[in-house]
Amino acid sequence: MSDSETVPAATAGTTPAAAAAQTAGSAPAVGGSSPEAIGSAASLPKKALEIASGYAFAGPALDLGALLWDARCLPDVQIRIPLPMLNRHGLVAGATGTGKTKTLQLVAEQLSAQGVPVFLADIKGDVSGISAPGVPNDKVQGRAADVHQEWVATGFPSEFYALGGMGHGIPVRATITSFGPVLLSKVLQLNQTQEQSLGLIFHYADQKGLELVDLKDLRAVVTFLTSDEGKAELKGIGGLSTATAGVILRSLTAFEAQGMSPFFGEPEFDTGELLRVAGDGRGVVSVLELPEVQDKPQLFSTFLMWLLADLFHDLPEVGDAEKPKLVFFFDEAHLLFNDASKAFLDSITQTVRLIRSKGVGVFFVTQTPKDVPADVLGQLGNRVQHALRAFTPDDQKALKATVKTFPNSPYDLEEVLTGLGTGEAVITVLSEKGAPTPVAVTRLRAPESLMGPVDAGALDAAVKGSSLYGRYAQAVDRESAYEKLTEAEAARASAAAGESASRESAPAKGRGKAPKEDASVVEQVVGSGMFKSLARSVGTQIGREITRSLFGTARRKR
Repeated sequence: MSDSETVPAATAGTTPAAAAAQTAGSAPAVGGSSPEAIGSAASLPKKALEIASGYAFAGPALDLGALLWDARCLPDVQIRIPLPMLNRHGLVAGATGTGKTKTLQLVAEQLSAQGVPVFLADIKGDVSGISAPGVPNDKVQGRAADVHQEWVATGFPSEFYALGGMGHGIPVRATITSFGPVLLSKVLQLNQTQEQSLGLIFHYADQKGLELVDLKDLRAVVTFLTSDEGKAELKGIGGLSTATAGVILRSLTAFEAQGMSPFFGEPEFDTGELLRVAGDGRGVVSVLELPEVQDKPQLFSTFLMWLLADLFHDLPEVGDAEKPKLVFFFDEAHLLFNDASKAFLDSITQTVRLIRSKGVGVFFVTQTPKDVPADVLGQLGNRVQHALRAFTPDDQKALKATVKTFPNSPYDLEEVLTGLGTGEAVITVLSEKGAPTPVAVTRLRAPESLMGPVDAGALDAAVKGSSLYGRYAQAVDRESAYEKLTEAEAARASAAAGESASRESAPAKGRGKAPKEDASVVEQVVGSGMFKSLARSVGTQIGREITRSLFGTARRKR
């Protein structure tokens, strides 16, 4: 039988993915061609049947949409992702306006319905609608009919967060200590030498029990280590040059001047909150609202990586579970990789490689696969590729590169990818056995929640009504490195003044031993009762618990 020959249609009781698809009515073709009706006695071409059989999963799965073949929508051939494979990571790509955000919403809804928590970064402010039922209209109902979707307006349990409380959401903060030197270097845009020096500063603070809660703590430690009293502290492990310290301090000042200091502090966000399940058994969708900081891409993209790294530290190994513990959508992923150091890229690669065994799936969302480094891209087994543009030579090069990242396909993917309509995509996922499924051009389902933002008043009410709001809303400035070093400096100054007065009142000659040379600030800090108390109450705890792993982030005991 040739590829152009067809297979007889399914009889009653035959599963749609294992036999010929039958449709009721017609649907637009790929790229907007004229619709072509498929009668009830239509049969499926052999190649399309092979694609359909590749998505005939026996276990629980997410329904993405219906197969598009030869300018026809075949609604009985459903394109799906096996639920256990959602922790094998994925990529959602496509040009602006092709439907990536709605794809995220569609997948998040189905994950939540199956009891899987979801994290979404809402950069444009239009994902908050997942918490409210959708609004039926002709377009939604037409899409549902095209793909044989039983569309029911549904809202999903959601929590809304905002970095540092900037915007509508429960404040998400991290301490400087927890954030670590590698991620902070990315935020401050330091070079490799400066990043290594910052790592040395963190190492010193960790060893001395000087907890870095906010930016003023870090500034205090840097200033101390470049003072006459502090320089000797780092000589044995490389030292800190005045020039490098100056760059770090200036970067911190510029960072604060841009209004970014609220992102660091306490109470620190417990990333375990992202793993919650609602009382009705549905997974909670955690939406990080980013419109207020979308002009600070270095900050929010790095903060997303901190959330992921912190989860990696805390979660136990689970192997291949029946369903993920969490699926994490990393929107505008190209911002994460832009101007990243080798250490940063290596840490991303290792995190993505290892976090799968802890039950977390990561989906990177960007415009083209070339935005993602090859070592990371090779680990993304589930692919949803929306339309690409080919207006310029660079666009054409990106298109060809994208086609090469897909398995062999009966489609002319260069033509298909430039002709896809909004809400259509080229899909390949991992089967239940972990093998890639056939490439399938797909008309996607419509989300059942609101496709747009919820009202600002309703959003604020949801935030303030959350059980988490009281825990994180108010920033706390407790005693940390800044206060301790300031106290030590005050004690040193007081001791110096006292010794000077004693010298003035002592006989000029002949009595007693020569006065002991003034102790350095370090000696006074380490030897003082204040520091000994610190070592007992904080230093012992911090020294035991602060171990740094990927990205130099600190492990924490919950």
